[in-house]
Order: sequence, then C-alpha cells, then structure tokens
Amino acid sequence: MITRTHALPVIRQCQLLELARSTAYAQPRPVSASDLVLMRRIDELHLASPFAGARMLRDLLRSEGHRIGRKRVRTLMARMGIEALYRNPHTSQRHPAHRVYPYLLRHLAITRSNQVWAADITYLPMTRGFVYLFAVMDWASRRVVAWRLSNTLTTDFCIEAVQEALASYGTPTIFNTDQGCQFTSQEFTGLLKDHGIQISMDSTGCWRDNVFVERLWRSVKYEEVYLRAYDSISAAHQGVGRYLTFYNQTRPHRALDGKTPEQVYCTHLTTRLTAA
Repeated sequence: MITRTHALPVIRQCQLLELARSTAYAQPRPVSASDLVLMRRIDELHLASPFAGARMLRDLLRSEGHRIGRKRVRTLMARMGIEALYRNPHTSQRHPAHRVYPYLLRHLAITRSNQVWAADITYLPMTRGFVYLFAVMDWASRRVVAWRLSNTLTTDFCIEAVQEALASYGTPTIFNTDQGCQFTSQEFTGLLKDHGIQISMDSTGCWRDNVFVERLWRSVKYEEVYLRAYDSISAAHQGVGRYLTFYNQTRPHRALDGKTPEQVYCTHLTTRLTAA
C-alpha cells in the first residue's frame, strides 16, 4: 500500500488511495498488560457464559475488583472477536455483497466422516499479546482436520487451513460455519463452491448450531492454553499443535464411547469404502 521509498511523496500516495495521512503515519502500539489480563478474564467468562453481553461482563468484572466500564468491555470484546450469543437481527453488520447461507444441519443425520465439516475462530491469550486459532473439524468423528494461528482476524489464514484439509482429507458434502465476515467473504465461499461443497451457516446468535466446535474450544483452552504462558507465536504454535495431536490420536472422547476422534474418523471411512 504505502511505500515510503517510492518516488511519490507519502502525501500523494495517501491522496491516490483515499487514505487519511494519520493512518499512514500511525505506529502500532502493543496491548497493555492490564488489557491483556482483562481480555483473558473476559475470554474465560465468555466461555462459561456465552450469553453474557458487555453490561453483564462489566458487572462480573467489577464484582472481582476490576474498575471497568461497559464501553471498555465492548472494545476489548471486539478486539477479541467475541460477542454475546443471543437472537438479535442487528448483531453484526455485513458487507452488502456478502451472501448469508441457510443452516443445513437441522434434523440431518450425520453418520459418516467427511459428510459435514465445521469451522470457527477463537481467541487465545499469551503472556504478552494474543493470537487467533482457526480450526476445521469433521462433525461425525470430532477430528480436527486442519488448523492455523494468526495475529489478525483476516480471511487468508482460514483459507489456507481449508485448502490443507481438502488436499489431505478429501471433500466434505457440507461445510458449516457461523456468519462471521471471514466466512461470508467471496474468497472463502468461492473456495467451497469451486469444490462442489454445500455451504451451511449458523442462525444468528445460535451457538448450538456449531456446538461441537464450541466444545473443542473449551477443551483446547482449559486443557492446554490456560495451563501455559506462551511467550511467542511459535511457542503457541508448538503447544496447540501438540495438544491437537493428543486430542485427535490419544484423548478418549466420552461422546464417542471412549474412542479417539482418529479411530472414529478412520472407522467411518473404512465402513463407507467397504459398503461402496
């Protein structure tokens, strides 16, 4: 975008890009230590009570001794990419060119691997700073088929993970996400359409529509992230990678009769191939 070594002065580059000069000269500032403490606690409270909005979270934080207002809570929630989960037609403002797709999983019997994949993004705290985790899960087996970390809420790292999953595990029949702008973007939906995948999106505020990914976030955070103090993105990558390997291959899953997601995923694939 702005190139300071270009022959055109920065002022002229800003004019051509219709960009404010203050934006071009602004320097990124690290998140303060106090905000990081608050963001981690907000994440914990949100995970326990996803229906809590900025006012309720403000009151919960005040009861713990934090001096904080609703606007600051709302600002931190926006930075973390989380919001209260309840029915509200104005929860998020989307780009008018972004189409929202219907939810296709209601009353659908999901009985085999690669029938439905689901994906979502969550916030992960570190010692200094934070990252976002995107994961793609096979619905029937709960197996995580791909994941990525990023320090920004962009679409590119989501697309990279989906491309990896498609290359490694084939093509699902249905792909389900929430209505986040990363997933309604033409780049993301176009990738799924190019592979002939049906697109499904959660109803507004209905976290249960993607409940298995929400439960994955709870496991990742309580069994790995909250027990660590990642001091860098590379450390976070190693820790999350180690845990997801354990989650897929070793950790028994009560909903799967004590089997691991890897065992159930492979069993479903073998059964399908035998039947074919």
